[in-house]
Amino acid sequence: MAGATDTPMMRQYLDLKAQVPDALLLYRMGDFYELFLDDARVAAAALDLTLTSRNKNDPDPVPMAGVPHHALDAYLRRLLDAGHKVAIAEQRPGASAKLMERDIVRVVSPGVPMDPEGLDAREPVWLGALTRSGGAHPVYGLAFLEVSTGDLRLAERPDAAEALAELHRFDPRELILAPSVAEDAALSPGFSGRTLSAGEPRAFDAGAGRRRLHAQLGVADLAAFGASGLDPALAAAAALLAYVTDRARVPLGHLQHLAVLPRGSAAVLDEATRRNLELLRTLRGGSRNGTLLALLDRTLTGPGARLLRDWLLQPLVALAPLHARQDAVEALTDARLRRPTREALREVADIERIAGKVAQARAHARDLVGLQRSLTALAPLWGRLAAVPALAPHLVEDLLPDVADDIAATLVDDPPLALTDGGLIRPGVSAELDRLAALGRDGRQAIAAIEERERARTGIASLKVKHNRVVGYFLEVTEAQLARVPADWHLKQHMSGARRYMTAELKEYEEAVLGADDRRTALEHDLFLALRARVAAAVPRLMALARAVAFVDTVAALAEVAVERRYVRPLVDDGLTIEIEAGRHPVVEAAATDERFVPNDLALDAQRRLIVLTGPNMAGKSTVMRQLALTVLLAQIGAFVPAARARIGLCDRLFVRVGASDDLARGQSTFMVEMSETAWILRHATPRSLVLLDEIGRGTSTYDGLAIAWAVAEAVHDSARCRAIFATHYHELCALADERPGVLNQHVAVSDRGEQVRFLRTLRDGGASRSYGIQCARLAGLPEPVLARARALLVELEKRPVHPPPSRQLALFAPSTPAPAPAPVAPALQALADALRAIDPDTLNPRQAHDALYALRALLPADTGD
Repeated sequence: MAGATDTPMMRQYLDLKAQVPDALLLYRMGDFYELFLDDARVAAAALDLTLTSRNKNDPDPVPMAGVPHHALDAYLRRLLDAGHKVAIAEQRPGASAKLMERDIVRVVSPGVPMDPEGLDAREPVWLGALTRSGGAHPVYGLAFLEVSTGDLRLAERPDAAEALAELHRFDPRELILAPSVAEDAALSPGFSGRTLSAGEPRAFDAGAGRRRLHAQLGVADLAAFGASGLDPALAAAAALLAYVTDRARVPLGHLQHLAVLPRGSAAVLDEATRRNLELLRTLRGGSRNGTLLALLDRTLTGPGARLLRDWLLQPLVALAPLHARQDAVEALTDARLRRPTREALREVADIERIAGKVAQARAHARDLVGLQRSLTALAPLWGRLAAVPALAPHLVEDLLPDVADDIAATLVDDPPLALTDGGLIRPGVSAELDRLAALGRDGRQAIAAIEERERARTGIASLKVKHNRVVGYFLEVTEAQLARVPADWHLKQHMSGARRYMTAELKEYEEAVLGADDRRTALEHDLFLALRARVAAAVPRLMALARAVAFVDTVAALAEVAVERRYVRPLVDDGLTIEIEAGRHPVVEAAATDERFVPNDLALDAQRRLIVLTGPNMAGKSTVMRQLALTVLLAQIGAFVPAARARIGLCDRLFVRVGASDDLARGQSTFMVEMSETAWILRHATPRSLVLLDEIGRGTSTYDGLAIAWAVAEAVHDSARCRAIFATHYHELCALADERPGVLNQHVAVSDRGEQVRFLRTLRDGGASRSYGIQCARLAGLPEPVLARARALLVELEKRPVHPPPSRQLALFAPSTPAPAPAPVAPALQALADALRAIDPDTLNPRQAHDALYALRALLPADTGD
């Protein structure tokens, strides 16, 4: 291999590759980007390319694969989607005549994509960095950057669990890890599915982060941003900014704002809660359709869509900004204001990402024209909104009329995409440009006149003056007309069936036209670059405007949904009362086509804080719980809610444990996942939290499950003292309402006539009388022979004392009840024998046998030692 790679070109390739050992190197060679050696093998597999080789006749040829330069963006997206990093080496004229010099101009990766035009405008692409301070009480520092918009967020968290929650919330596509956290097992769930980059220890330097941000933001102190003392977060920011600017070669002139996320500034939604509520993705299939975000997202701009997503993941816990959002939404429920607002927003481009492209010197002429049209569309709208007290504080006064006028006066209305082909600049902008354009026009007219004169002189009616990039201008005649060709024509090219000629007059005009065109396109390019530089100076103003547009777009979208879906403004206060009258599940209601959604009332407060919810499967227990959580969530992002009336006492955390799933990647069963999530809830719930638990304990034996469910319900009531709903099939838990004052029994009503069951979807007080398991199985389509066998077994099993009597069960689970006195041994053994005789082992499945064994153990007296 040494011989094959020991050439000037391959040595240059390997030198560049050494700069980016963890990236695939795309090496520009003419009209292709080539990859060599292992990079070629990886890219060929990922992109379905043909793997060829350089120096095919060499004993050990170099593997090679290539992609055409005009299709680079499409191939890049595929490589990024596969999790690869890609370095792009472009060629430039060098001093050596034998070898074209090349430089790495950009390193793209999942967190630092190439061009916003290839991104989903509705979703941010976060790049994250994570470190941990030393000492007895380490602190986790986090930094997140959306490269296309310059949105930078910093956070510090006191433990791995809270740091992990932030990772799940931002969901960065790429993560830069300090050595101090790279092997942290508690954080490893947050690393799964992301592109990971190992950061050098020296990169995580708080002082360097502080200096970089001072220079970036043009300030001498970060106190105004609340970031001056956040050393771990600033260390993460240092590594992140160095990665983007130094390694990826991306300028960040559009990074003009910094947001610090204090602990407790938003209601906490852990990963399980976001998943179970299907906020961004459905549980089945991971689709966006059928989620709360899809229902709410009526935004019309990219910044608005991204802001709505941000709000949904960060419910407010401060009343002042929350009420301000509600006021803005309410103002826009007036159709006379909302409709013209939304019509104007339809004309607004993604100002935020265009400003980012301008700052990175990547914006083309169509970007700037789109920006100018957006600014023009916003001017009359802003005048209307500024007169609305609820909206005026969220606007900015500066609509950049100078920028809009400059772009409109410089660029044509419909410029081409390419910057080097001309046709960009309006007449009158440059006298020299106008002169060159006139020369080009006059020359082309003269060339057309030459064609007419030569036709008349030679009598060759089919004669044409043509042009191509290789030959230039020429006179073309067919072979049949060669006898008429004048002697003063000079043969330029011999074609099959035709000849191409040049005349002295045509040559003179060709030089004038082509020279003028070349100088004109070069001058147009320079004029465009100067315009783009002037717009770049206004990027901080553009970013401020983009944030205001995002707010208006988001609240207008929420108002549109509120009016269309008949939502109401909730009363949100800092009390502990949650009262919902005629509440509905927003997503289920919107999707319902075959039946009317049945609304329900719900009430929780400090005194009646735990509802034990019973009822059969398919009756709607999970729907009731999810609709409560979604109503609270909507209220705390400032949206209206699906109800006739609602009062929401602020929640600091929402915990929703509904449904079951394995985590095979981590080797955890459904029951283990359930217990892990329940443990997290019990450790972190506060009296201001909302906890919704469904079927806790069902993943193990009847008695283990009942014991766990009972103990968890007691802990929720006694220790966490939070507002909660505990849905269960263990009807024994209804006894908690007799023992604890804060417990209320409710059930989802069912109407049954024999085997016919109708789910009423209505909440009523009291516990359910039965589970209707066989009837539910029938509705689910279980074969009739299986149902018949189940009915027969149920009758048989109900005759047998497999379960201890209710009084015995309560004794097992109520710790405040004194233990019964030990029974005499002989009667106990007699009871045990009777119970054994009642069991037919041949009819029991493993689960029933397991339950029967626990029931037999319960019959033993306490002093026998079991």
